[in-house]
Amino acid sequence: MDFLRTLQEGTPLFLAGLKLTVSISVLAILIGMLIGFITCLCRISNNIILKAVSGIYVWIIRGTPMIVQAFIVYFGMPQLIQTFVPGFKIDSYTAGLITLSLNAGAYLSEVFRGGLMAIPKGQSEAARSLGLSKAKTMLKVVLPQAIKISIPSMVNQFIITIKDSSILSVIGLADLVNRAKVYVGSSYQFFATYTVVAVYYLVIISILMIISMYLEKRLSYEYKG
Repeated sequence: MDFLRTLQEGTPLFLAGLKLTVSISVLAILIGMLIGFITCLCRISNNIILKAVSGIYVWIIRGTPMIVQAFIVYFGMPQLIQTFVPGFKIDSYTAGLITLSLNAGAYLSEVFRGGLMAIPKGQSEAARSLGLSKAKTMLKVVLPQAIKISIPSMVNQFIITIKDSSILSVIGLADLVNRAKVYVGSSYQFFATYTVVAVYYLVIISILMIISMYLEKRLSYEYKG
């Protein structure tokens, strides 16, 4: 259990993995927000087809383990596409980003839907009575308030996405966990290596938790005011 040796030898490797972990998580959240918002609008629309498709998407993503989703995207999807496009391949980063984005999108759609449902219907009715169209009512009255309500939950989803990204090491993504496995393979410092990795995650997650708590208190104060 040589922690000093692990820190000296493994830090460059761990930092490279950490950089990839954070970057793919941030990108996945941004894409997931777009997917989640579109899915949310589909789920609350009056179009039966859009509502059904979005509902099935959320049901599948929330009802299956992310590791299985990663295997389907990385191994299964290329095999299916190769039927029509011979030689088609997908790298682990792209597969990981698709998996994380789809996963975050499904959960964020529920976050956005909860934010929209939290806005009293009276506000929409009042805006419509003042002559605003349905679209302008959504954009200028409902949506800004819904986003504020959803921000703490969005930060929480970011936390979940960063932790979930560790699963993608199973498809060869060179993230923090994967880099730790590489180091352990040459040093056999199991306890020290994974303890250091846990500390890396703990520091990042703790920072995000502090941000989340601050936003919750700030928004709660605004609503009381």
